[in-house]
Amino acid sequence: MRVTICRVVIRGRVQGVGYRAWAEYTALEVGLEGWVRNRRDGTVEALFVGPADEVAAMLEACRQGPPGARVEAIDEREATQDDLALRRPGELFSVLMTA
Repeated sequence: MRVTICRVVIRGRVQGVGYRAWAEYTALEVGLEGWVRNRRDGTVEALFVGPADEVAAMLEACRQGPPGARVEAIDEREATQDDLALRRPGELFSVLMTA
């Protein structure tokens, strides 16, 4: 099984609509690790770690997001284990403070 680590920035109406809670719930439901946070520029940033197929499915789900979200674009890039270290100790998936 190939593990993928992907970092994304989601643009559009993604703050104030429950996007972070939705991302945490959805990621944990499919067995992904990582984190999500708001950014001061109005975007949401997330890191997803897991099997390549599951990460790809999560990225596709992020294009829709929770009810009330309007996703305009998703910028994605590969990430590293160092990026994963931003999550809180002992948690599989963390909702982090605004960056």
